[in-house]
Amino acid sequence: MGIKAGVLSDTHLNGQDTQFSQLVQRCFADCELIIHAGDIVDLAVLSAFKGKDVYAVSGNMCLPATREALPARRIFQLGAFTIGLAHGAAMGMDIEDRLWTLFPEADCIIYGHTHRPVCHTQGGVLFLNPGSFRSGSYAILEAGTTLRASLHTLGEAQP
Repeated sequence: MGIKAGVLSDTHLNGQDTQFSQLVQRCFADCELIIHAGDIVDLAVLSAFKGKDVYAVSGNMCLPATREALPARRIFQLGAFTIGLAHGAAMGMDIEDRLWTLFPEADCIIYGHTHRPVCHTQGGVLFLNPGSFRSGSYAILEAGTTLRASLHTLGEAQP
C-alpha cells in the first residue's frame, strides 16, 4: 500500500482558522502525514494537523518564534525514500539547482516559496512544489515501491 502524505506550502496565516481547518480536513483526510514547505507564519497553524505526523520547515515570512522552532531545511525518510525539504527563500531563478546541492542524496526535493506548483523528475530526483495553499494548490506524495506525486487544487477538495 505505502504511505500517503499531504504536501502544502505558503499558508501565510497568523493563526489557525475555521476555513483553513475545514480545507485541511477535505484535502488531507486520508493522508498519514503532512509535509509543510514553509511560510507557515505562526506555529498555531500546525494545530490543524492534530493526529498526523508533521514535517515542516520555516520560511522567510515566518514569525521569529516559528523560525526558532522549525529548521530552515531538513532531511527525512518516507518509506524507503529520502526526502529533502526546504522553503527556498533567498534562492533565485536557479532554485532547483541550488536545492539539489543542499540535498544531493535525496530521492525527492520538496520546496515552496515560488507559489508555482511544480512536479517533475530531473536526474532521477523528484522535484515537488505544491504551490501556495492559500492561493489554492497542494500536492499528494505517495511512497510505496515507487515514489509518486500529484498536484491538486482546492476546488477539487470542495464538497
